[in-house]
Amino acid sequence: MSEPIVTTPLRERASNALRDRFLHEALDIATTKFIALRREAFGDFPQGEALRDRARAIKEATLQRLDAHLETLVANVERVGGHVHFATTAEEARRIILDIARRTGARMAVKSKSMATEEIHLNDALEAIGVTPVETDLGEYIIQLAHERPSHIIAPAIHKTKGQVAELFSRELHRPGLAADPEVLTKIAREELREKFLQADLGITGANFAVAETGTVVLVTNEGNGRMTTSLPRVHVAVMGVEKVIPSMTDLAVFLAILAKSATGQKLSVYTTLVQGPRRPGELEGPDEFHLVLLDNGRIAQIAGPLRESLYCLRCGACLNVCPVYRQIGGHAYGYTYPGPIGILLTAMLNGPASVKDLAHASSLCGACADACPVRIDIPKMLIELRRQVDEERIAPWPERVVFKAFAHILAHPVLYRLGARIGRTLQRPFVRDGRIRALPSFFGQWTRTRDLPPVAARTFQERWRDRS
Repeated sequence: MSEPIVTTPLRERASNALRDRFLHEALDIATTKFIALRREAFGDFPQGEALRDRARAIKEATLQRLDAHLETLVANVERVGGHVHFATTAEEARRIILDIARRTGARMAVKSKSMATEEIHLNDALEAIGVTPVETDLGEYIIQLAHERPSHIIAPAIHKTKGQVAELFSRELHRPGLAADPEVLTKIAREELREKFLQADLGITGANFAVAETGTVVLVTNEGNGRMTTSLPRVHVAVMGVEKVIPSMTDLAVFLAILAKSATGQKLSVYTTLVQGPRRPGELEGPDEFHLVLLDNGRIAQIAGPLRESLYCLRCGACLNVCPVYRQIGGHAYGYTYPGPIGILLTAMLNGPASVKDLAHASSLCGACADACPVRIDIPKMLIELRRQVDEERIAPWPERVVFKAFAHILAHPVLYRLGARIGRTLQRPFVRDGRIRALPSFFGQWTRTRDLPPVAARTFQERWRDRS
């Protein structure tokens, strides 16, 4: 289970985000750029659509035999000298990693970007036993200095402008007067982090994929920190959701061809690191110990559940970049580890439908996320299913349930629908201004507090059609 990052109501979090002009500036610049780069990358890659279909088929076939592929992965990791641990819950995953840290006498852990370690809230647990975690991905390093959580799956600090980062570095790193120059700020981060790699006893990473037939863990990054994290410390721990396993190297080639294009619009990420166990005799680099933590935390239950397709997710972040809701409120407003459209599904998977009773409605269902997804996950369909589940299990507030049940009843009976149109046309008159309904009374005012509504038409389509017949 993943605990919420913040406890204030969604409506309050969203309202605060909508008033944050720095957030809007940062989000608009970054997401617009990502959208354009993705469009260009797939436009120059005519076989991309076919590979998206192939990637989806691989994911589905893998889930059908997930137990067998995991057994093959475990056998091959152990064959090359690695250790594999299975964690049913986030608490168990933390305990496994903390035991490794204690046994090896670790005092500092360098970390490559990993949403799985964010999911299990690993940093706080490490600090509690005296191990200093240091995020080495630039975005993660920024938000660690700011004492925040990631607000995007691949761009953790997407919500910050370069001016805000300059102020943060000046204050936290005691370097007053820094210019808002990305090259200068990156150079400073590199200087600060380089010695941490040399001091660290423990390297912790996530995993984009794990190839069952070879026991290979694959990291896809754009910074050299991933390779330094896996090769310099004497112990390497990789934390991976069980759904990240794929059968073969041939399958890996399919995913690598579409992952970077979907995420950042690159043909291929700068670094694709393949890790196979600890350092062998005669090798000059690599850890003395390699540990792979396979994380369930609600995933396996969804293989036969309504959120099955969410297990296809490659964590590319493409659905966040195109989502009109995410682009307005950012990631922190979602309140949990995983933001955006896919984040709502993952939150429900990890915490149950009660955790998304509000988030399930934080979507326009426009379908942009499904169009952008490299494995064609039907996110809107699953969000509708979540809304149904929230209603049937009486998780939603009773006024909301009553209103929607009444609306469904009206839509199912043509006579009531026609009568409702006539009544609505009369009742709306005091509230229509310049062809729009800008404010409604009582709790209906929540709909018009941040949006205008179109009025009921003077003549409905059915009335027009009847007159033409």
